[in-house]
Amino acid sequence: MRPAFDPEQAMGFVLAGGRSTRMGHDKALVRFGAQTFAERAVSILRAAGLEVAVAGARSTLDGYLPIIHDAAPDQGPLGGVCTALSQFKTEWSVFLPVDMPFVPPSLLACMLGNAISTGREVTLVSVSGFRQTFPAVLHRTVLPRLTNSLQSGERGCFRAFESAAEALGRPTAVLPVEMLAVSGQVAHPEGSPTARWLVNINTPGDLEDAGSFLRGRFA
Repeated sequence: MRPAFDPEQAMGFVLAGGRSTRMGHDKALVRFGAQTFAERAVSILRAAGLEVAVAGARSTLDGYLPIIHDAAPDQGPLGGVCTALSQFKTEWSVFLPVDMPFVPPSLLACMLGNAISTGREVTLVSVSGFRQTFPAVLHRTVLPRLTNSLQSGERGCFRAFESAAEALGRPTAVLPVEMLAVSGQVAHPEGSPTARWLVNINTPGDLEDAGSFLRGRFA
C-alpha cells in the first residue's frame, strides 16, 4: 500500500501496556495464527505506510524497537497515548491496541488521510452507529489537554479524546466503517466482515473464537 501522506508526518503506535488480567498473560505475546499479537499489530501499521513504535510494553519484545515505556505506569491506555505523543514530534499519530488483530491497514490509512485533509485533531470510526475509541488518529496539539485529563484522574480515552476536540473548537471526526467499505475506500486483506474489524480479544474464549474464524477463512 502506497501511503497518501509524507511518512515524516505520522507515526504509528501499538498500545501494549495493558495488564491482560482477563487473558491471564501478556496479550502482546499471545500467538494468533503465525504471529503474536504484537507482530500482527506492527505489521498492520507498517502496511498502512507508517513507522512504528510499541507503547507501554510489559514484556521484553525483542525486534519491536523502539519501545516506549510509560512515564507513569498503570494509568491505562491514556497514559500510553500521552507518553507516545510526548516522546515523538511527528504531527500525526495513529494508535492501535495490541488486541485488535482484524483492523485492516487500509482503514488506518484512510483515517489518517482524512485527518490530514480536514485538519481534525481527533479522528475515530464507528461500527453500527457506535463510536469506537480505537483505532484513533490524533494531532500532537491534543497532548496538553489529554495530559490534563490524565492528571485530573480521567482514565477513559474516549472521553479524553472528545474533551480535547471540544477544547480545540472542532468536533471529533467519526468515519463509519460500513460506508467506507461499501464505497471501496477500505477493504480487509483477509476478507473479514466489517463487524469483526474492531473486535478486541480480551479472554481465552475470545481468542479461540477469533482463531476459529481466521482458520475458517483459509481452510
